[in-house]
Amino acid sequence: MKKSALALGLVVGALVGMPAFHEASAQESVYVPLFTYRTGPFAGSGIPIADGMRDYLEMLNQRDGGIGGVKIVIEECETGYDTKKGVECYEAVKDKKPVMTNPYSTGITLQLIPRASVDNIPMLSMAYGLSASADGSVFPWIFNPPATYWDGASVMVTYMAQQLGGFDKLRGKKLGLIHLDAPFGKEPIPLLENLAKEYGFELKLYPIAAADMQNQGGTWLAIRRDRPDFIYNQGFGAMNPTAVKEAIRNNYPIGKMVGVWWAGGDDDARGGAAEAKGYKALSFNQTGTDYPIMQDIIKHVFDKKLSKVENRNRIGEALYNRGVYNSVLIAEAIRTAQQITGKKVVDGNDVRRGLESLNITEARLKELGMEGFAAPVRVTCADHNGHNKAFVAEWDGTKYVKASDWISPIKDKVRPLIESAAKEYASGNTGWPKRTEACDSPS
Repeated sequence: MKKSALALGLVVGALVGMPAFHEASAQESVYVPLFTYRTGPFAGSGIPIADGMRDYLEMLNQRDGGIGGVKIVIEECETGYDTKKGVECYEAVKDKKPVMTNPYSTGITLQLIPRASVDNIPMLSMAYGLSASADGSVFPWIFNPPATYWDGASVMVTYMAQQLGGFDKLRGKKLGLIHLDAPFGKEPIPLLENLAKEYGFELKLYPIAAADMQNQGGTWLAIRRDRPDFIYNQGFGAMNPTAVKEAIRNNYPIGKMVGVWWAGGDDDARGGAAEAKGYKALSFNQTGTDYPIMQDIIKHVFDKKLSKVENRNRIGEALYNRGVYNSVLIAEAIRTAQQITGKKVVDGNDVRRGLESLNITEARLKELGMEGFAAPVRVTCADHNGHNKAFVAEWDGTKYVKASDWISPIKDKVRPLIESAAKEYASGNTGWPKRTEACDSPS
């Protein structure tokens, strides 16, 4: 009880500017800030993600006393999904020596990438951010498992080919990309342009400004004119339920619209009411609470009123479970760092090594109580992503269900683009440092 009270005190101290890290270290704690957005136009997506992230880490504190006997000091910083506020959050937490940062925004990630190596704080941008940062030889401090946006776009094209009867059937077809007109939304475009040339389909782009996320009438007039065979939705927040409603209102076949994994929230589909049945989105984690990991969260966090979730039914939804998965990566990186170094209280340098040696196998997934919840993932010195498989989830009217087999990304198209883009990034940023960090395992 004394340790729990002290950990709580550290969080309060951090919020009022006290030097929390030094006290935390003395009491054998690790500091994990979470950049979240519970307010603003992206809150519909941000809240369940934040809840899942926080609840898993809190569960480890309550059930296990933390990680390897070391308490986790959890602190949220509200960004509103605003890049400027995200940078302010980073400045507020970096002197507290976090073991890693989680920007949870592509825009924020892009601003913080140059700072990670300077401040010796690894960054986890889980399945978002700069796709090229998967190249560990150029970005030794940035990690984006289990899949990049380029992997997701290639999975979408593969799924489209499967629905049409083969890659040769893509020729002459149209794929529409409806996307937020921001770095996040634009990220899949280079890969889709390459695949359009390769397979002979036409790519139609439909950018939507953040100010127009809930006013997409003009965009859907263009879609009605162009009549794309499939639509890939690279949207987030309030943009997604609006897109679902507009697809229905404009009589676009809802089953032909597939969202990126961030466009697969339960509230995204609920926006279209009963007619949204059949809406699809990519995913790399299962939904529901029929996993020991989820039952432990309910028992040790929700039932003890330590969660910010008010409605128990929200636990197990797609984005909540994705937040849980994000914190599994955090915790396993810390655990791996402890194993590599022999230290209980690890720092950013140690956790960077832990991330580069991350290997969550089927056996480990079972130990974690998440067998079948996600696919195994391995990160190496050269590959900071893993380029994992994803599947298509379908809204059945009340929840998302697995609607396809696991689909591999088109790695032979994705990896060369990543390496090329990484080199271009380094050459375009004068003085970009060459990697000097040693590798703990063969890459």
